[in-house]
Amino acid sequence: MSQIEKKNVYNRERSKTQVKSTVLKKTSQALAGIMIASTLVPVLAFAGIDFGSLKYDKYTKTVSGSVYTDTYSKDKNVSLSVYSDAYHKDLLITTSNVTYRTVDKVTYFDFNFTWTNPSVPDSVYVVTYYGNDRNQTYALNSGQAPINSTGSSGWGGGGGGSISNDGVIEVFGDSVDAFTLQRAFENSKEVKLKIKGEKLAIPADALAEALKKGGVSVTIINDNGTYTLPLAAMKFEALAKELGAELKDTKINVTIAKVADATDEDVTKAVYAAGGSPIKNAVDFNVTASGNSKSVNVDFGSTYVSRTLNVNKNLDAKKATGALYNETTKKLSFVPSTFQSKDGQTVATLKRNGNSIYTVIEANKSFEDLASHWSKADVEMLANKLVVEGVSDKQFQPDRNITRAEFAALVVRSLGLNSVTANTYFTDINSSAWYAGVVATASKAGIINGYEDNTFRPDAQITREELAAMIIRSLTYAGVASEVSESNQAQQLAKFKDSSKIVWAKKEIAAAVNAGIINGLTDDTIGSAEKATRSQAATMLKRYLKLAGFID
Repeated sequence: MSQIEKKNVYNRERSKTQVKSTVLKKTSQALAGIMIASTLVPVLAFAGIDFGSLKYDKYTKTVSGSVYTDTYSKDKNVSLSVYSDAYHKDLLITTSNVTYRTVDKVTYFDFNFTWTNPSVPDSVYVVTYYGNDRNQTYALNSGQAPINSTGSSGWGGGGGGSISNDGVIEVFGDSVDAFTLQRAFENSKEVKLKIKGEKLAIPADALAEALKKGGVSVTIINDNGTYTLPLAAMKFEALAKELGAELKDTKINVTIAKVADATDEDVTKAVYAAGGSPIKNAVDFNVTASGNSKSVNVDFGSTYVSRTLNVNKNLDAKKATGALYNETTKKLSFVPSTFQSKDGQTVATLKRNGNSIYTVIEANKSFEDLASHWSKADVEMLANKLVVEGVSDKQFQPDRNITRAEFAALVVRSLGLNSVTANTYFTDINSSAWYAGVVATASKAGIINGYEDNTFRPDAQITREELAAMIIRSLTYAGVASEVSESNQAQQLAKFKDSSKIVWAKKEIAAAVNAGIINGLTDDTIGSAEKATRSQAATMLKRYLKLAGFID
């Protein structure tokens, strides 16, 4: 071959290579563009259909999820297909046999497909069709968290939310829809709803349906704190009836909001007035039900509800407490609370069966007459937590006897109960007496009983027997089982030679001994008829609060 012929062949081959390179480059660019568009802009909506949640597992060759629309009803031709390539050529699944449901004028199309194609791609492309027109495409990787588009459906400011495999929903807007909740409960019994704002509306029928499965919980989370709803204590049907609404039209509204500046200033004043230092800005936790253009507060009964506040420092649990701020009296009171600190941060968990404004405070109280007293640590801990008070700033009088009314006040305070209106059930309680409200509250909670003549005898010094009985009833109210069997009861009391002198509370004293709440006056005497002192009362309170998980 001559040099000229060789040159011509070289030029022809070079030209072919350049053309092939150009074609491959353009093809690659087109594919990349499709992939980016599919991944970064998942919803290409032309007909009002949005993705609910999608999940792909390449090991089981399963694609499942939903699409939803507030434009078309179930009799419209909505179908889905799944492809293994971005060009929608390698068809894995096609079907129009989807199940549907309609919630609040939103129609959901559910699917769960498994294919037999030997191809097992790392990603699939889910395409929805309205009639014969392609509507949306979504690129879904195997093992990625289920997704959710922002869509237009739902209540209020959104309704959708992205759902992770552990039941966490990143909520879009100020509401979540029933279908998203249902899908989350399929992944986990402990569903967490993360919100950007301070309020969230939740469909009551979805919560009621989840409750039927048992063992489920819902926690709302925002930058201010968390709130775990006590679903078992929420009477959804009764709430709907009170509102005059259908359950499907009833919403549970949760608020976790910072208080206004003026209120926060009042809270700070109350903290200092209580002898403490402010640690956390006050947060208003509230739950209401709404429907039929009405709203009512949700009552949790005696169920203690957990909420958390984040504190930007490590705290000494013996000196810190959660506190409730009363807007009427402008005072603080104890809230059962525990603390967990790590890496300079503390999470305070506050437990109470009511809604209000809460904060966290720190105190370091001491009393001169406790310097060498056996109860010093217990008394000062409870004083820091606003459970007990001194007779003055420096004096506690630990060995002074305590009256029945005084101990009733301590019990009510330790349980974080709201004071109720004084009643006249006890004939010797004057409605104007300082203890009238706390006696009525303790009586309503089942903590105290009167005597057979319908008296309470508020000024009588309380005996150790009476004190033990009230403590055990407080444990029961807090949801802690403390009863002992008859054989165990006899075993607990047999160690005390004076147990035969217990008049009426053998069961309660045995339970208190078994729980480590009450000890003998000596190794072999219980002293049930002895008058209890302020220090003994404080120590028993501290032991029961720890047993109930109300303090650390």
